[in-house]
Order: sequence, then structure tokens, then C-alpha cells
Amino acid sequence: MSETQTLADRKAAGRFARQHAPRSQHATIGDVDRDPVTLLQENSAGRVESLVPLRYGRMSVSPFTFFRGSAILQAHDLAKTVNSGFVGPICGDAHLMNFGGFATPERQLVFDLNDFDEVSPGPWEWDVKRLAASLAIAGEHTGIDRGSIKDIISTAVHEYRDRMCRYAECSALELWHEIVSFERMIEAAATAEGRQLINRTMEKAAGRTHESMLGKMAALQEGRWCIRDAPPGMFHPGGPNSLLGKDQKWSDADEWKNKLASAFDAYLQTVSSDRRQLFAQFELHDIAFKVVGVGSVGTFCLVMLFVDGHGKPLFLQVKEARQSVIARYFEVGGPVQQGERVVTGQRLLQAASDSFLGWTTGPAGRQFYFRQLRDMKVSAEVERMSSTIFKGYARICGWALARAHAKASGKAVEIAAYLGNGDRFAEALTEYALAYARQNEKDYDTFMRACRSGKLEARSDEDMAADFRV
Repeated sequence: MSETQTLADRKAAGRFARQHAPRSQHATIGDVDRDPVTLLQENSAGRVESLVPLRYGRMSVSPFTFFRGSAILQAHDLAKTVNSGFVGPICGDAHLMNFGGFATPERQLVFDLNDFDEVSPGPWEWDVKRLAASLAIAGEHTGIDRGSIKDIISTAVHEYRDRMCRYAECSALELWHEIVSFERMIEAAATAEGRQLINRTMEKAAGRTHESMLGKMAALQEGRWCIRDAPPGMFHPGGPNSLLGKDQKWSDADEWKNKLASAFDAYLQTVSSDRRQLFAQFELHDIAFKVVGVGSVGTFCLVMLFVDGHGKPLFLQVKEARQSVIARYFEVGGPVQQGERVVTGQRLLQAASDSFLGWTTGPAGRQFYFRQLRDMKVSAEVERMSSTIFKGYARICGWALARAHAKASGKAVEIAAYLGNGDRFAEALTEYALAYARQNEKDYDTFMRACRSGKLEARSDEDMAADFRV
């Protein structure tokens, strides 16, 4: 953006963008002439081979879990749709389960985006469409009637529009310091039921600390804490329960730890000097492999357990960063360190980020980012939501997404002017979300046929855990 552009010029640019990207055209779902199974197989390449069936098993539970694990499909489809031309950092996977609560470094509980594996420069509309589609698919999954689902989607999109309009009036610093705290959520809640749920969530978050995890995840053995194996979800890479396979060459635990030590030293150079001083007060006790999420299953993810001189723990998650599916379909330039991409994107989009965010390159050239495993983190329990609560949750997601886009892109003025004050964009997005839910059902059916025929192997957590029972 030119420094000489006035607010009037920027508003005019936003309105002018409607000429090449009419808001009504956002109802189009895009290019769905593709084989979902082939794209999923391509997306599974390079993952831990023995864990890919678990990825498919978790995706097979329902059309909603399938949607969560198949971000590559929607990114492919969106590549042929119109966009306003206002590009900035986007989450890339802004479905409703990738929002949640967590503690800021100042211990304030906030609501925000909380997954950035697919973060990349891209059209802001792609995030809004992924959120809208997820609301439609999850609504159908939980048995909400079609009329209520339409209302839920419209509510989220209208909230995004209204918040963006307000953020267009904010200065750069005001946007940078804007935060969606749980206290503000209580004030904004439309019902007593919603306020009660937010209060209960705050109480739940207060108990989700490193210290509360220690006894659940680890056992004290001869003065050192050792993370408990619980395959397939948690295991030691070089131990008897490892699912990594001999080809990963992680059987020599000492050699592996030495390689990781070098990668950890490189990570420390990406955090502030005061964090390095803090780490000096901790000792590493154990490292284990953790299988996380749905779409991330099969990527490398480690848990590092540190303990300080008072016996208090710090759990760090070390997660592999691969090319974003957004970058695959929306080209933005040359090569990047994928861990740095995640960290930079997260810092830009979140109102307040984890104190321990950083990145490194590990053994075999895999790229990773670091964050705390759990720090008062809480997420929505969609299956237990009434349609009223679901609508309130959708509104908060729309608010948080608008805040993230406004801060990260610096284009709130343009986006707000493009959206306008009417219902066209919300109507188009509601139509889009319902149509994409139908497409997702088709893709899910194709995926399930591939699983039943043996083209894809799908195994549940229970099936894989049974392999280790005596």
C-alpha cells in the first residue's frame, strides 16, 4: 500500500473490487473436478507410513472429521473462485474447531485462532469460506435443522462484516492491541446460557496447566519424569512401542537425542534472550512422539518434558511444518523455512502468541516449530451445543477472524468497503457453505468407498492400540 493513499482512496479501492469480484459470485464452490482420494494420497506423502491409516481412520468417523482432515481439497477448489484481490496472511484452515481459548503470556484468557499449520498469504475470503463451510457441515453432523444452519452461517458472516467495519475505523496500534478476551465475550453474549457456558469454560481452562498434565502424562522413575507410552497416540521414538519403523533410523535413542539437541540450540536462537535465560533454569527429562489432530496425523510431532529446580514442569510441542496447502494453490514466491512461516503467521494473526514460539530444522531436513503443549487451552465441544449456543459460537468465530485479518493484513478499510453494509456477501456465503457441505458429502462417500475397497487403509485409534495390548 502506498503511504500517500488516503482513507477515501482505500475505500474506493474496496468498492471498485466488486467490479471484478461481484459479491454474489462467492456462492460458487469452485473447481471440484478432481479425485479427492488422489489429492489426499498426495497430501499424505512424506508422512510416517504406519500412521497414515490412523489419519484416514480419524477422517472416516464422519463427514465433519473428513472435512477437518482434507483442507487440501477446499484449497484446490477455491483456487478457481473469484477474490477481491486483497491478499494478506490467512490461517488457511479456519474451520470452527481451529478456534479456541488459551492464556496470553500475561495469563489473560483469550479467544482466537489456534492452529496455523496452513498459514500463508492468500485471499481473506478463503478463511471466511472455510469457516462458513465448517459451520454447515458441523451443523448437519449435530442434527441442527437446515433453517437454523442458515441462520448460524449468516450470523458468523454478518459478525465478520460488522467487526471489519469497526476495525476500518481503528488505527494500526489499536488493531495491534485489540484482543477478544473471555470477559468481552461474556459482555457480548446474547443469552444467559451463553454466559454460563463461557464461565464454565474459563473454570475448565484454569485447570489445564503444565502441572496438571504432569501426573497424567508422565511417571517419576528414579528421580526423573518419564512420559508414559500410550500408543498410537504417544510413544517413545526408539522404544518398543514405536510406530516410526526401522527406516526412520530412530532406534539409537542417544544418537537421535544428540541430533535433536543441535536442532534445539538452533530453536533457542529464534526466541528472545529472556526466554533463553528462562530455559537455562530447566532440565530436559524426556521426549516422546505424539500423534495429534486429524489432518496432522502422520507428520512428526514431539513432546519435550522439562522440569525446573522446584520440580515444576514445562511441556513443549515440537511440530513438523510442511508446505501449506494454500501455498500450493495460491503462489506467493520463493522457498521459505516452513517452521518460520508458521511462527510468523501465528504472531501476525493472533492477538497474543505463545511465549515459546520458535522454529528449527531437525534431523533429515524436516522443519519444525515449537509451542507449549497446553497452557490453559480449551476448544469447543460442538456435539454438545444447542443451536442457540452454536449460533453464539459462530458469532464469536466471525469476530475473532475479522480481528485476525484486520491486524495481519492492514487492509480492514478495503475489506470493509468491499463487503459494504448489506446482506449480499452473507447470502452468497450461506449459499456457498450449504453447497460445499453437499460437495463434502460426495467427497466423503468417495473416500469411504476407497477405504472399504482397500485402496486406502483406515484404522481407528482403538484398532491400533489393540496391537500393543498383551
